[in-house]
Amino acid sequence: MCWQCDHPGSTREDYLAHLLDVVARCGWAVEGIERDRSHPPWAYTIGLTEHDRPELVVTGMPLAPAYILLNSVATHLLHARAPEPGERIPWHDGPLIEIVEIAEPSAHLNSAVALYGAAIRALQLVHADDRGGWPWDRGYRGCRGGQPVLGLRARDPSPGPP
Repeated sequence: MCWQCDHPGSTREDYLAHLLDVVARCGWAVEGIERDRSHPPWAYTIGLTEHDRPELVVTGMPLAPAYILLNSVATHLLHARAPEPGERIPWHDGPLIEIVEIAEPSAHLNSAVALYGAAIRALQLVHADDRGGWPWDRGYRGCRGGQPVLGLRARDPSPGPP
């Protein structure tokens, strides 16, 4: 269940205050959005902006593994440089990911925007399927509803000969 469902008398402001408390205690929070009839699940961080880091987003991955991936990458991000769009990263105990800069974070990260403003920066962790395919590849085997990519890919991260 979601926080708002568990607190039926609460307001949006109560929820945002709760998120700020989590960010103060943990460094960031993760918000997940369940799958609906036509959209896959997705999740994103809230609070990395306070550390001068981009927020992180995962689409098309069940929420439990998405939380694990986001928390793992966020932990690393606090002690390292932010990855660049187009960079591919083999994640320990996780999928190969490619970084995509989100074109319009204010369209997707509602709670982060409510707390930090529309000028936040966000990176999507686009993940390969179990065969190494990407959402832009023919034959990609993602979850029902696919894996929406929320920005434009950087140039091919591993260009071959011309």
